[in-house]
Amino acid sequence: MPEPFSWRGLFWKSVFIGVDDGLKIWERFSPRPLRKRAIDAARLWLEERLAVPGGLGGIYPAMANSVLALRVLGYPEDHPLILGQLKEIEALAVERGDELYYQPCPSPVWDTSLAANALIESDLPPDHPSLQRAADWMLSKQVLMPGDWQVKRPHVQPGGWAFQYDNPYYPDLDDTGMVLMALERIQGVDADRTRLAKERGLGWFLGMQNQDGGWASFDADNNRIFLNNIPFADHGALLDPSTEDLTGRGLELLGTLGYGLDFEPADRALDFIRHSQRHDGPWHGRWGVNYIYGTWSVMRGLKAIGVDQRHEFVQRAVRWLIRRQNADGGWGETCESYTKPELAGRGVSIPSQTAWALLALFSAGQTSGAAVDNGIAYLLRTQRPDGAWEDLFWNGTGFPRVFYLKYHLYARYFPLWALGVYRRAHA
Repeated sequence: MPEPFSWRGLFWKSVFIGVDDGLKIWERFSPRPLRKRAIDAARLWLEERLAVPGGLGGIYPAMANSVLALRVLGYPEDHPLILGQLKEIEALAVERGDELYYQPCPSPVWDTSLAANALIESDLPPDHPSLQRAADWMLSKQVLMPGDWQVKRPHVQPGGWAFQYDNPYYPDLDDTGMVLMALERIQGVDADRTRLAKERGLGWFLGMQNQDGGWASFDADNNRIFLNNIPFADHGALLDPSTEDLTGRGLELLGTLGYGLDFEPADRALDFIRHSQRHDGPWHGRWGVNYIYGTWSVMRGLKAIGVDQRHEFVQRAVRWLIRRQNADGGWGETCESYTKPELAGRGVSIPSQTAWALLALFSAGQTSGAAVDNGIAYLLRTQRPDGAWEDLFWNGTGFPRVFYLKYHLYARYFPLWALGVYRRAHA
């Protein structure tokens, strides 16, 4: 996440700006014998990643910037690499009536794995044909080619999943964890194929654990936070350090696969979680808004790995969630909580954030009481006649403080997930 204000951060920002200004002056008046070699290396790197389907990084800004870079390097407008990126950009367009807008990227692997887990937790038979089809599709999307993550982990074998339809250079830990949990629960799919995919996926996931015990999204030990202060630091989110939501997901994955706290990676991850908890109880959410999301992710992981839910640090999170419940029975959190910590867990109620809060409470053994009853009543009251729900506000995070997302399916499968767990607890 972006580094909060500090005098150290201001110092590094001043240093980098000074160095940048100095290099620009030096560049104007000095020979540059290594410039061509550096440009050629960057060009080769770019060409290799543009030659695979899905677009650069599977996301619009990288695709658009790659087109600009190629044009600056002298590639003609009709060059296959440029046409390929333009085709991928066009595929991001969504038409609704007379409106046209562009999504930054699709999220099919993420949505499919989450929907599958939600359906199973809602007592859809694990060998249901829809789940089997989803499992077959997810198995076909496993990434088995090396990516940029191998710079830090050269001896780890590939086996993760990406977020998009195709993004082979950049699988991520979040999708990998959620897919593996779905594959563990779905039944009736080719046993040998599934076993091999899970072994490869878990091997990659464990191999990407950071030295601090946590997990990041795309990389390992990419945590030199001072580099966020360089002038082109991608909205202050240039790095990929361990996050609470990813580490909670890692604990949930390990618990789902039968590991316990005596497993060394789980013990290290728990230590990271204990040290990253906010003093009043919640955990930060890097990829979802915000502390409600992070707390849901962590609490699910703690339960799955076998942490005693009576521990004070768990109950502190429970008390925080209950204090943040709105008068209408739901939960909500504004994106402003990334810049104003006092707004953590505060905002207009929406179904997905309400479901996260309930799932977190369920994970701590809180399946009854006023807070749970009122939360369930909110979900029942806000369900539409067609069976779905709708989030009125943004629920996902691209760059904290800068760029937020709305996952339209979050309001479909997360409330279903919460209601399914609640029903099972009261069966």
